[in-house]
Amino acid sequence: MIQQGDTLAFDEIYEKYWAKLYAFAYNRLREKEACEEIIQDIFVSLWSNRENLQITSSLSGYLFQAVKYQMLNFMKSTQVRNSYIDSFNHFRDALFDDSTNEQMALNDLKMMLEKSIEELPEKCQEVFRLSRIHHLSIQEIALQLNISHKTVENHLSKGLKHLRSSLGDFLVFSIFFELFIH
Repeated sequence: MIQQGDTLAFDEIYEKYWAKLYAFAYNRLREKEACEEIIQDIFVSLWSNRENLQITSSLSGYLFQAVKYQMLNFMKSTQVRNSYIDSFNHFRDALFDDSTNEQMALNDLKMMLEKSIEELPEKCQEVFRLSRIHHLSIQEIALQLNISHKTVENHLSKGLKHLRSSLGDFLVFSIFFELFIH
């Protein structure tokens, strides 16, 4: 009767088997929403495929077998989902650990740079900070400090020379590109 589209026959099957199929699924999965979805999917599939339905055993056997397959699919997808979640958590933790190490290294470099800048004469420090930290041009620094353009260039040259000797060429370039560009 279901194959001919009899909704009353479908309703009767639904009323007769829904609670039994749900209890069967819940005893194994212990997840209310998942069990409800599995049982609902089985009845939707039963109705959607009613015209091509070939039940060779009892309807009860067919429905319980369908629940078993749906539960297996659910468990497999849950395992895959959990595996992805675990992989993502490991990836995130690795990123966090690396970023923490990088942040510590960056802080160490900043401290080394600051210490090296503090070794410069006071006026040289001021010119250097205005240029590299506040990003002022040589002309702007000269106007602000009321000194010549050439004096600003000399202070910057002296500051860079000192940083190169105390931190090395590599650190000077990496510091300027990483710290002061941001």
